[in-house]
Amino acid sequence: MKLMVIIVFIAVVAAAPQPQEVQVLKLVSENDGLGNYNFEYEQSDGSKRQEKGELRNAGAENEFVAMSGSYSWVGPDGVTYLVNYIADENGFQPTIEQGPSG
Repeated sequence: MKLMVIIVFIAVVAAAPQPQEVQVLKLVSENDGLGNYNFEYEQSDGSKRQEKGELRNAGAENEFVAMSGSYSWVGPDGVTYLVNYIADENGFQPTIEQGPSG
């Protein structure tokens, strides 16, 4: 009887759905070597990210890279979460959205 329970347990565990490996569906990356860049990617699990950076005040003491972009993902609850942001001389400024369409 114990052997039968062990065999059934192994069969149930083996039949359980296995997590899917996340695949990269899209990948774009550009960098001009002067502080300006752009990248984006999209994955098979529904997550996405894109960002653009621009060098400001080049050569000055207060030189910095201003960034803008967004990232999103589908939570375990099936809801799409979206964060849009700007990061510049005023700091990181996100706006967060959630809902069926982002």
